Amino acid sequence: MNGAAAYSAGAVARRLGVAVTTLRTWHQRYGMGPSLHEPGHHRRYTEQDIQRLELMQRLIVEGVAPAEAARWARRPTARPSPAGGPIPGLAAAVRGLNRAALRLDAPAVRQRVAESVRELGVVAAWDGVLRPVLCGIGDRHAVTGELVEVEHLVSGCVSAVLGAVPRPPSGVPIDILLACADDEQHSLPIEAVAAALAAEGVPARSLGARVPSEALLAAVRRTGPAAVLVWSQLQSTGSPKQLEAILAERARPLVLAAGGPGWPRPSVPQGVVLPDTLGEALGMLTSVLDRSST
Repeated sequence: MNGAAAYSAGAVARRLGVAVTTLRTWHQRYGMGPSLHEPGHHRRYTEQDIQRLELMQRLIVEGVAPAEAARWARRPTARPSPAGGPIPGLAAAVRGLNRAALRLDAPAVRQRVAESVRELGVVAAWDGVLRPVLCGIGDRHAVTGELVEVEHLVSGCVSAVLGAVPRPPSGVPIDILLACADDEQHSLPIEAVAAALAAEGVPARSLGARVPSEALLAAVRRTGPAAVLVWSQLQSTGSPKQLEAILAERARPLVLAAGGPGWPRPSVPQGVVLPDTLGEALGMLTSVLDRSST
């Protein structure tokens, strides 16, 4: 063996607090395996390998999808932060976007949003940069009543960048329907879902903000989607009756997801799934695509 520290899969699993099978999955699916190999020996993890895995693990805990977390952790410039602190690259991106937003510098805001999406992917950019900035602006507005113009500018730039993510060819069947709940105006989350799906080569039909229950039902009947996501940001818009109406359809979708904090979880009808993150929503929506085509 050379002088580099080498660790078995069992030792790394104990250090990270995960199962060895999880390490194998991360290796097989995301290329996050051991890099040290000598003839006649099993592959071993180096300290740098472990640091990358720790960074990936922290990103996953913060809501980033595993594939995006692995891509970020594999970057040559990625470095783990002190325990409990923010991820440096993401924290810097958040600070830069926030400063540009407060200056109402639209070109800089759009550039920083576009860079985040290009470098991190839609899911990691949304969870790690865009959503934190938007939530921070919203929280300050709730306290002070100010920054409405900042929120509008950032939302417009984010919407433009997400809309510019290349969509799949027109011949690909559209089996996913996205809509905001009745009177719900916060449509950026479903725009993020549509862009993230598009980045994976999956098209979606998005009805946008404030979709009345009758209009949503009509769209379900006309298009026969395999999966539907209805977004509610505010408690005033998260009426479970909208979901019950879809479930009552004879040709109901295989997956009905209720996204957003507006839904009263104890009252959400059985048969509706509740994703907590963008990555979870993508997994739920795409899980039925193979089944719907058979």
